[in-house]
Order: sequence, then C-alpha cells, then structure tokens
Amino acid sequence: MENWSVEQVCNWLKQRNLGELVPKFREEEVSGAALLALNDRMVQQLVKKIGHQAVLMDLIKKYQQQKSGLESLTYCCETASQKFPEVISGKNPKSFLARFKTLQWTSSYTLPDFPYDVTCILAERKCPDHSMRIRIIEFLQADMTKYLQGSLYPNSQQYNIVVNALLQAYPFLDEDGNGFVNRFKYVRRPIEDDEQVLRNKCKFGHRRGQTRKSTCAENKLDDVQGQVEEEPAHLKGSTMDLHIKWLNQEYKKTQRNWEEVDNRMNVTIEIRRKMISDKAPLKDILRLFPFLRCPYQLFREFQLLTHMDIYKKTVEILEIYSENILSLYVVRNNPINIMLQENLKQHTEEDVLKYMKMTAACLLLPEVFGDDSSLFAAVDEEVKAVTPVLEVKNPFNVNSCEFALYIEREELAQLNDCTMALAALVAAFHVFDIPCPKRIHRTLNFLESLVFEVRNPASLP
Repeated sequence: MENWSVEQVCNWLKQRNLGELVPKFREEEVSGAALLALNDRMVQQLVKKIGHQAVLMDLIKKYQQQKSGLESLTYCCETASQKFPEVISGKNPKSFLARFKTLQWTSSYTLPDFPYDVTCILAERKCPDHSMRIRIIEFLQADMTKYLQGSLYPNSQQYNIVVNALLQAYPFLDEDGNGFVNRFKYVRRPIEDDEQVLRNKCKFGHRRGQTRKSTCAENKLDDVQGQVEEEPAHLKGSTMDLHIKWLNQEYKKTQRNWEEVDNRMNVTIEIRRKMISDKAPLKDILRLFPFLRCPYQLFREFQLLTHMDIYKKTVEILEIYSENILSLYVVRNNPINIMLQENLKQHTEEDVLKYMKMTAACLLLPEVFGDDSSLFAAVDEEVKAVTPVLEVKNPFNVNSCEFALYIEREELAQLNDCTMALAALVAAFHVFDIPCPKRIHRTLNFLESLVFEVRNPASLP
C-alpha cells in the first residue's frame, strides 16, 4: 500500500464501498503513503460522514496490524526453521505452519473489517437488534474459518478470544445483558452436517461404530444430492426450482448472504405455505427450505405471516411476567424453582440473576396453568413429544446451558437462551401449521394473546 498511486487508492476505496470519497481523495492527491500517514484530524477534514470516518480509520488500522502480524509471522517461521530443522525438513512442513498460524492467532486475534452497515451501527455505538447480532456472529465465524485453514470448528478457547476481542473493541454490545458469549453455537452447523464430513463418511462406508446420529447425517447428504429428482413435478425446471437450489447451496456455506436469502425466501413463500397447508411431511419441507432450521428465518417467516416480531414480544413478556410467575404459590415447591433458588445464592451479577429468573419463569409456565410440562420442555431429559417442544440442558448454568427446538422428536434448531427458545416454540406452531395439543393449550393461549396484542389478553391464574 505504501507504493500505491492516487488512482490505486481510489480503486481501493471503491472496492470498500467508499466510492463517495474518491473525488475528495483525488483533489487532495492522497497516495498510498499519504493514506497510511492520515491521523484522526486529517480524516475529519477529508471525510464528512462519521460512519465513513470510522470505516476508513478501521481499514487503515487493520492493514497496519495485518502487515505487522505478517512480518512477525515471517520472523517467527524463520526462527522456527532454525530451532526445529528436523520438523521443517520433514515430510509435512505445511501442517507445521498451519499449527503455528493457529497458535499465533489464539495469542492475539484481530477483528475483521465488518460490512459497511454493521460498521456504521458500531460507529454510532448503537446496540444492534437480533438480526444484526446474528450478522456479526456469522461474519466472525467466517473469519475464524479463514484463520484456521478452513476448519469450521474452532475450540472453546478460540471462541472466547474472539468474543473478548469484540467486546473489548465495542463494550456497549454487552451492556443489555444479551451479549455474544456462547452465541456461536447458534450459527454453527453441527459437525455431522458439514458437507466434507458427510462425503468422507459416504466414501469410507462408516460402518464400524456407526451411530444413529451419523446415519441421519448421511441421509441428509443423500437428500441434498437427490433433491432434483425428488422435488415435486411442478417445481422442475421452473424459476422456483432455481430459487430452491440456490437456498440449499447457500445453507451449506459458512458465510451466508442473508439479504439474498431473505429475498428468495420471500419469493418462495407461496410454495412453502402450499406444502404446509397440504400437510407435506416436515422432512420434505425442511429439505427444500433448510433455512427454516435457522431461528432468524423461523422468526422472519412468523413475521411474514403475522406482521409481529415474535422475538421482541417474547423478551417483553418474560421481562414483565417473570417476577410474578416466580411469586405464585403454585410454583413455590416446584423442582425447577428450588433449583433456581439454590443457583441464585451462587451469583451476584445483576444480568446473571435476571437471566436465571427469566429462564425459570419460562420453564414454569405450564405449571402455572396446570398444563402438561412434558409437552412444553424436556429439562435434562429425553424429548418424547412429537409436537414442537424445547429440550433444555443445565438451565441455570450460564456457561453450559443448552436450548434446542424439537419437532417430531428431531432437533430443528439450537437456540441461545430462554427468550429465543420460547419465541421459537410459539413460532413453530404457526409456521408449520401444527395443531396445539389440548394439554398445553392454556399456556400457549396466554403467550399468543400477549404476542398478538389481544384486547383482553389471557392473564395469570
């Protein structure tokens, strides 16, 4: 970059969606060397918009950090070749360098250049909404994949380093208690769903020690490979067929074009609704539209059908009603409430206490209305219901709690927390047009009356 001409700098700005700055940079004759020498005051004189200022300074900073990191890596590799000649001269020096790069990354991670709209939100210190959070996490997941030589599965330490780097740079992201810790499991596909893993299993047979889960994973690959032949006749060769194929291909990627996904899900909604109204098997619907496994798209589908933001409404419901639910006599001696009280004694952080109380209130809802709790959530036990139900593990352990949505005893989606889990449960009944069982009807009626802002909503008993 130090040797770039003014025109090369202008081309670089265009590639970074900063084309508006080109005339001013040409007028001031900003070459590559001048670009790297810019300070905050100079940038403010050159660039009027705060968002553009933030993006430009961030890009320059990242370039300087990357250059410094490459120089350090080169030096370290040269040092390593002197210290470990038997390793470098061995049969596989590439694997050694890959491990060395991984070690370098885990000791100091540099945040990537976020997309322009994300950068503007961060520059204005605005707390992002749910969909924007997911975009940030998707972007970081893809960046980690590049750092780790294409591996889709970093370890816990590496996830923590990324989250710490993010919150150190933008501490306001975690101010509302709904931060990014433990959220990567939401966007990361299970390892058995990875395309290369599935191909290797098919290639080598995978007979000895084969588990039920891996068998399901192999079947998923067969479904994807055979989807053209198995699609309904009226889709073959049509525009809808092209959209569906694109969605299936995009779902397999680590970094997804969510804007285009939204567009194509909009275009194909009539096909989905017809399949669902005709009672097509759920596995066929998910095979054609795998993005319905993503909570973000499940919530969006619900919003397309009802014009309601189910996630936002659920957060409001739990925040308003959690204290009232926990104070009711009917739940006082419930095992979940007892477990909550024991765990509350071990924590003092306000955000953690609030999270634990909302989780307990969510899980205790069926008890409040005298409904069958097994049709609502399976807490630390196997899911048995075929209708939408939540699987919850370690509900009050902030670091190891897990939420998942099951339909027909198969996992549909992993979820971040109790609010997302409750929103997904309510959304699933509507999106997949599943009749509500009578033994859980009062609980769901209470939630839906609040979500849909019924004039006289159902109240707590």
